Amino acid sequence: MLALGYAGLYVYYGVTIKQEAQKQLDNRDLSSISVDNVEYGLLAPISTSANITLIVAYRGAEAALDLAVQGHPVFSDEVSVEFDGLQALRLGIGFGQSDD
Repeated sequence: MLALGYAGLYVYYGVTIKQEAQKQLDNRDLSSISVDNVEYGLLAPISTSANITLIVAYRGAEAALDLAVQGHPVFSDEVSVEFDGLQALRLGIGFGQSDD
């Protein structure tokens, strides 16, 4: 029963982080950037500090951003997020044939 409760908290933590990140991007008129995925450690949902990775996408480009979270996004009123670094940047470039 405890494992089932923790699994639910783990999933809810990720959903909360993803929604809040997308909301903050939208509030800054960056709604064309989408948060595709959130990656975090197994103990992040029960900790007041965690390192997370946001996978964001914009027009065929994808970036993995490392963030440090202080506080708990589900249980705390005050949460601070600091940009820790850019992990990866992938650009998709398409080539097509033109009919001249």
